[in-house]
Amino acid sequence: MRKQSHRSRAVLAVLAAVVLGVTGCDAVGGNSPGPSGTGEQKAKPSPKPTPAWDSSPASVAAVGDSITRGFDACSVLSDCPEVSWATGSSAEVDSLAVRLLGKAKAAERSWNYAVTGARMADLPGQMAQAAAKKPGLVAVMAGANDACRSSTSAMTSVADFRADFEDAMSTLRRASPTAQVFVASVPNLKRLWSEGRTNPMGKQVWKLGLCPSMLGDADALDAAATERRDTVQQRVEDYNEVLKEVCAKDRRCRFDGGAVYDFRFGTAQLSHWDWFHPSVNGQARLAEIAYRAVTGKKA
Repeated sequence: MRKQSHRSRAVLAVLAAVVLGVTGCDAVGGNSPGPSGTGEQKAKPSPKPTPAWDSSPASVAAVGDSITRGFDACSVLSDCPEVSWATGSSAEVDSLAVRLLGKAKAAERSWNYAVTGARMADLPGQMAQAAAKKPGLVAVMAGANDACRSSTSAMTSVADFRADFEDAMSTLRRASPTAQVFVASVPNLKRLWSEGRTNPMGKQVWKLGLCPSMLGDADALDAAATERRDTVQQRVEDYNEVLKEVCAKDRRCRFDGGAVYDFRFGTAQLSHWDWFHPSVNGQARLAEIAYRAVTGKKA
């Protein structure tokens, strides 16, 4: 009986080895590859997810303020949208829309809803207009007028600025959930003051009420004037932090990383009428910054 029992156990062991060899893929987990020749089907590769960012949008809409309208770039105290960094047709600027779409298509598939003097509170309304076009990309540059007020106390609070920008993004998303958004940082207003204050004609235009919180008493360098300008500058930096944070919550939004704020505007890039807004050359530099951000592999 013992010999027979030993023999039975040996037979069972051989059978178990055979069974495990045949069903090995299940024995170690259903996703493990089976031995060659078992007839098991190979797992199909997972489809690649659709990328959230498309560097070749089919259309462009722009929202924002006087910079995006080309204010004072062609003539004094006038809009000149044909030189807009975002949607302009000027060959000297080579706008973002022209670079992305080509000149012919940009003329048909780009729209500029920016308004001179607009603040962040106006952006939700502009976004609603842009969203109606179902744009592939919305270019945003807003916030300078929130800091350019009659006094530092009149500047838009950081909390209100955030709420208004979030409202603008929500407005766009409700109507156009897949539109991409490029957000430009608010320019360095203190640098613009520093560059423009060397021009007598520019300072005369400033006295008409151009950004008084920063440009008022342009030649004053006393403690009060310095504190006032530093307060405006800090508010601009706070606004840019808001733009960065809100944009980061949307997978189809890209912030420029502070590129516009960091750009060192010189006299060649400033309007020769007010020495504050971008000139045609300055608009071209803004278009370059935007194009690099939109077509880059990463934000």
